[in-house]
Amino acid sequence: MTQPSVLVVEDEAPQREVLVYNLEAEGFDVRQATSGDAALELAREDNPDLILLDWMLPEVTGIEVCRRLKSTAETRGIPVIMISARSEEVDRVRGLETGADDYVVKPYSVVELMARIRTQLRRVRPASVGEKLEFADVTLDTVQHRVFRDGVELHLGPTEFRLLTTFMERPGRVWSRDQLLDRVWGRDIYVDSRTVDVHVGRLRKALRTATGVDDPIRTVRGAGYALG
Repeated sequence: MTQPSVLVVEDEAPQREVLVYNLEAEGFDVRQATSGDAALELAREDNPDLILLDWMLPEVTGIEVCRRLKSTAETRGIPVIMISARSEEVDRVRGLETGADDYVVKPYSVVELMARIRTQLRRVRPASVGEKLEFADVTLDTVQHRVFRDGVELHLGPTEFRLLTTFMERPGRVWSRDQLLDRVWGRDIYVDSRTVDVHVGRLRKALRTATGVDDPIRTVRGAGYALG
């Protein structure tokens, strides 16, 4: 399973470098943007797990970026933590009402910021913080690396385990083959998209063998795969 990805949107180089350094030290996959337009483009292309968004950006402000992200179906589910030197209550309220999931005032504690990031990731990437995942009669333990269906333990290969984790973190979401390649294999590894079909097939077989009933993964014609 690839590490959670964080998009840092900050135009001031010293601030951006501190954030990137600390995020990478915590094992996050970090992307960077220095403008609102670049942030919107990267958010659509990479679909990061979380966005750290500075309020004071050139041209398109952080508030406007947040508004656009939250009004677009493909990006509205991405948690946004807004970072700002504006500490007045009216500014905090404005940021949150625009759609930000959290609001952090500069100067901030890096330790506290990392804790807030993990809190948001617990919603969208619960496996990354060691939480147990459940869907219908399937239970996945990310710490012990074990999977059960209706009480019967499944014996999955590492790729099938990562695939199932991805599906169980966001039940109902349709994943394209390219998105699964990025999430399960990683952006820097070249794998043919047909490989996804092979491993999904293996996962389905394991899920069916456990109880003799149909697996919960569905094929969405022309789009990809989804759980449930």
